[in-house]
Amino acid sequence: MAPIKDYPQRYALSGELHARPFPSLKAPSTAVFLAIKQPEDAASRDKAQDVSHLNALLDHYGAPRPDPQATHYYGEMGKYWLKWEQHTEMVTYTVFMDALGVRAFDPDEFDVFPDYWLEEAPGGRITSALLRLMPMPEAPEQITALLSDWFVPESLAVASVLEGAAVVGSDFRIDPAGHLRIAVFTDQSTGDRRQGRIVQRLFEIETYKAASMLGFSMVRWLAPQLNALDMKLTDLMAQMRGPSARAEDTLHALLDISVELETLAVKTAFRFGATGAYRTIVGQRIAVLREERFMGRQGFAEFMLRRYDPAMRTVQSTEDRLKAMSERAIRAAELLRTRVDVERSAQNQDILASMDRRADLQLRLQKTVEGLSVVAISYYAVSLVGYLMYPLAGALGLSKGTLLALVTLPVVGAVWLMVRRLKRHLG
Repeated sequence: MAPIKDYPQRYALSGELHARPFPSLKAPSTAVFLAIKQPEDAASRDKAQDVSHLNALLDHYGAPRPDPQATHYYGEMGKYWLKWEQHTEMVTYTVFMDALGVRAFDPDEFDVFPDYWLEEAPGGRITSALLRLMPMPEAPEQITALLSDWFVPESLAVASVLEGAAVVGSDFRIDPAGHLRIAVFTDQSTGDRRQGRIVQRLFEIETYKAASMLGFSMVRWLAPQLNALDMKLTDLMAQMRGPSARAEDTLHALLDISVELETLAVKTAFRFGATGAYRTIVGQRIAVLREERFMGRQGFAEFMLRRYDPAMRTVQSTEDRLKAMSERAIRAAELLRTRVDVERSAQNQDILASMDRRADLQLRLQKTVEGLSVVAISYYAVSLVGYLMYPLAGALGLSKGTLLALVTLPVVGAVWLMVRRLKRHLG
């Protein structure tokens, strides 16, 4: 085969598809999950701090460090296994233990993360969870009894997933220790990798659910501002119909509102976009589990439909409202600008009419001045002709007055013809 040069990113992009393998888990075991988000958005966060914080945890257990540019890590950490992933906005730590604690969902299991290490985290905890992976009891009633003991009944979501491979349950509530609880009962025929995929999907559902709720928090911050701007916009549009309001003043006020709306749109664009993406991922992860109803209980999809989807619809409606208000302000400004243009056109027409009147008056005045000019020039011309012809007056026996009277009419006619000829030439 003839040699060919590879695209520089070919291997890196291909490797990215296989860089985040699912863990391989045996029942019984325990998983401790932590997701940390920096205060800044994705564009401005310092990802080097995430890697540095990971290295501090690995150093604590004497485990090898990953590559400085790594965005994921999976390996032994003392007697545990650690799965670390760097996402667009957050980092997640999942620690797996090959045993179950005597006490279900014991807060001490979270001590796998040292206190000093948690205090130095470059951000805040967006979610954390404790998961128990157990063999499935023979009687479904035993599962029901355990779930009733561990979770709040009215919030409990339970489902049989992957054609009976496991039964999963959670109430998605934060317990007194600050963690969510997730229980997984697996059938003995379920393979280790499949069990790992189920656990990974459950943690992803919780992670992206928590991240998408940040959009709902922004809606609460944004709603009062939108309400105030909506009232201002409505008042201004009402003023546009009144004859007393100055169009230019109203236009400036509309432009100010448009600027405020565009500023809010820029500030919220990333969060609303991320919320929509996270909401889609949550739905996809639930769909992949192929859940079935267990013992008449609500499943994960039903729980999200009743508790989660309303919040996401609120986020979507707020985003749509912001866009609609921006478009309404722009349309109002365009209408008002048209009104201003019409008023200015009317003013221009009045000015042009006034200019026409002034031009007509100026023309009349010019004609009057021209007549006076003919008289003035004729006067001087008659005087000059009289001086020239005074010597002839005596020879002809005429007086000076008679001589001037005789030359006045021809001189005036000549001057008038000369002025008219000059005017025609200039025209």
